[in-house]
This record gives sequence, structure tokens and C-alpha cells, in this order.
Amino acid sequence: MRENIVQDVKEEQKDTEYLVMVYGSLKKNFHNHHLLHTSELLGEQKTAEEYTMYGLGGFPAIKEGGSTSICGEVYKVDDPTFKRLDRLEGYPHFYNRKEIETSYGTAWIYYIKDADSLKSNKVIESGIWER
Repeated sequence: MRENIVQDVKEEQKDTEYLVMVYGSLKKNFHNHHLLHTSELLGEQKTAEEYTMYGLGGFPAIKEGGSTSICGEVYKVDDPTFKRLDRLEGYPHFYNRKEIETSYGTAWIYYIKDADSLKSNKVIESGIWER
């Protein structure tokens, strides 16, 4: 009986893993990529053509309801990393997130909550943020 309880506790202590698609400063060779240092890059991904990407200076933002595919990278992240990404993205106040289907499985993607605030920013027609 005690062995089962110990095993259950060990199972609960394992980190949950998430898939996250990043498209801006978290991509490899960009300034916030260090937050993904313990994560596994699964590969590149393009979304469906249903977003608009805006350049906000040091990072991009996407909004729902456009006609552009967003190009990014999908990572497998652990629970502490996912929480760090939420802090960086200002979730749930600045960015929101939703699940999308990718070649690697269902992944989270961050999108801007206040899309009206983006209207004065440059649209990135390609869906590829290169800074």
C-alpha cells in the first residue's frame, strides 16, 4: 500500500509538458530564446491563414481574424518554462493564448488581446518576423 502512495506522489511531481508555437523574440537566434533553453525544438510550423501580424518594435503581435499564415517554431516545454512564457507574454492581460493544430500536435499560441491597439503599427504581410 505504501509503495502505491509513494508512486502516486512521484507521478504527480512529474512536470506536465506542453507544445507552444513561438513566432517572435522566442525563436532561435532571437533575444528571448534563452527562456527555452531546456525545451525541445520540434520544428518549424505555419498556421492556417487566419491571422494578421504586426511589428511592435522589439517583438511582433498577431491578432485573430486576418488572412495571413504565421511562421514560427514549435517547442515542447515543461510546466516551469510555460509559466515563464506566460509571464513574458503578459498572459492573460496583454496576450491571450489558444490551442491550434500543428504538425507536431496541439500547441499553444499567443495572440494580442486588444487588437484595436495595433492599428497604428506596421503589418507584416509575410507572417515572418525578422526584426
